[in-house]
Amino acid sequence: MSAILPPIPSASNFTADPSATLRGFTLADLAQYTPEKVAGPAASKDVMMYLVGKDDVHDIFKYLLSRASVSIIFNMYGFDDDELNQIAMAKILDPNVYVQITLDESQAGGRHEKALLDADRAQDLKAFQSHVAIGQSATHSISHTKAGVLDGLATFVGSTNWSRDGEGTFILKGQPGGPGYKAQNNTLDVILDREIAARFTARLNDEHNTAQKQMAARAAAS
Repeated sequence: MSAILPPIPSASNFTADPSATLRGFTLADLAQYTPEKVAGPAASKDVMMYLVGKDDVHDIFKYLLSRASVSIIFNMYGFDDDELNQIAMAKILDPNVYVQITLDESQAGGRHEKALLDADRAQDLKAFQSHVAIGQSATHSISHTKAGVLDGLATFVGSTNWSRDGEGTFILKGQPGGPGYKAQNNTLDVILDREIAARFTARLNDEHNTAQKQMAARAAAS
């Protein structure tokens, strides 16, 4: 598994401490990844929008994913981020965490999608409570969702693909910019609302089931 699970790189605001979870998590915990470093007095406790190219969206994703200790359910159109892939793979191999990943078929030729499929073939990931499906929408359009639910508590949604340009991954420490820096015009919302989490989980399950059926049909036709 060493080729699939390289060590997770260290980062200034990232911890792989297994005791760090989303229990007690508040949106104020993510203020460290904004230029202001603190939530404003009128800031909502339920939803916050983060702006690619201004806020450190890459480290926000790392913070949230690394602390999920019960379940990770997401659909991602663009899946091309080494660090987020490594965190997801580590969670897949954790028997205590249920992981359900849905990816778009048109993007399935990428190396990260291939790594997930290779891992699925190498061992029974279902034994690790983990499921990966690659497909299209129910009407055979692209699966364009870029969102998920973590531990049934935190929902993330927006236009941000998991890629360097999509997230505007910081090159200079603590701020955007630096040689070769690029950032798309994208947003990320993090929502703390159990009803929204439940409703969106049901939607993600539908998208995943559709992709599973399409994978089975492709396998039968091959």
